[in-house]
Amino acid sequence: MDKRFHLETIAITAGRPTPIADGPVNPPISLNSTLHAGGPIGYGRYGNETWTALEDAIGSLEGGRTLVFSSGMAAISAVFSLLPVGSVVTTSHQGYSGTMTLLNSLHQSGRIEVRFVDLANTQEVISALPGTSLLWLESPTNPCLDIADLPTLISAAKQMGCGVAVDNTFATPMVQKPLSFGADMVMHSVTKYLAGHSDVVLGSISTNDDALFSRISDSRKLNGAIPGPFEAWLALRGLRTFALRFDRAQSSAGELARRLSMHHKITKVYYPGLQTDSNHERAMNFMSGYGAVVSFTIIGGAVEADRVCEAAELITNATSLGGVESLWERRRRWALESASVPESLIRLSVGCENVEDLWADIESALQHA
Repeated sequence: MDKRFHLETIAITAGRPTPIADGPVNPPISLNSTLHAGGPIGYGRYGNETWTALEDAIGSLEGGRTLVFSSGMAAISAVFSLLPVGSVVTTSHQGYSGTMTLLNSLHQSGRIEVRFVDLANTQEVISALPGTSLLWLESPTNPCLDIADLPTLISAAKQMGCGVAVDNTFATPMVQKPLSFGADMVMHSVTKYLAGHSDVVLGSISTNDDALFSRISDSRKLNGAIPGPFEAWLALRGLRTFALRFDRAQSSAGELARRLSMHHKITKVYYPGLQTDSNHERAMNFMSGYGAVVSFTIIGGAVEADRVCEAAELITNATSLGGVESLWERRRRWALESASVPESLIRLSVGCENVEDLWADIESALQHA
């Protein structure tokens, strides 16, 4: 990463071809499964120049070497595949349902032992670390936006010899850079903010450890969780506007969270940017922003929350997040969601629409609750 430039500039400039006369400004889409012998790649499952351009760009943002995968879950699975049988993983009792379901499955099968803790309770996490092989941190958590004290927890884990991986999908490198705190790996669902247009499914792992990079690369090769070149090219094109999109969405999220906190039909707003949020002070200590996801609960239960989500005209009732369009959903409509998430909780991924249009749509939808 060129330290002369800010992240906003790096998002636009990283992963470009070397300038030559009449050469392309953007990397090409490389549609090749078979390569001439004698080069460093060898075969289409081992590498692709379009992947490499995207990896260089994400790596420049996170500050580490990067590998892209066919999905965020493929990247997560690659990390856990490195652990020997019987390893201990300490992680959040509430987080992304895909990760939690996978860990529960591995735990129940006896493949690994999982210790589920409250990541917002720093002492509880540290107390669970002895004997831990990997501390998996997700901050902010999905969907209740709890904040883990990343600098403190990463430092404590490393002192005890624990590996540390951080899901940085919600915060993005615009808000925090876990590798700079000493984390071993950073995971992204590239599908979300980095690509930003709800048209690709990709994941990534970034690390500064060369040996770990090699092991993750081998996992990708042998398990076949490779990205398609079209998807990689689309994600890289989306990345060019990442900083602009995230800045707009984050600004609107803060304003919508403030207004929601004063609405008579809202019982609680989860957003660390609010001074009244229990995670606010901690977030201020090491984060440069608060993200673009706002969760809230409404008066009533599941039926009322579903009515709100279905009544919107502008905001789409759909899962996922991080796109230019605003999305919301009642999270407990998914059977795999944590039981600790309230039935009436709505997760709102704020997009890039005009904030007044979004607020008018929210107010109108709330009238149906």
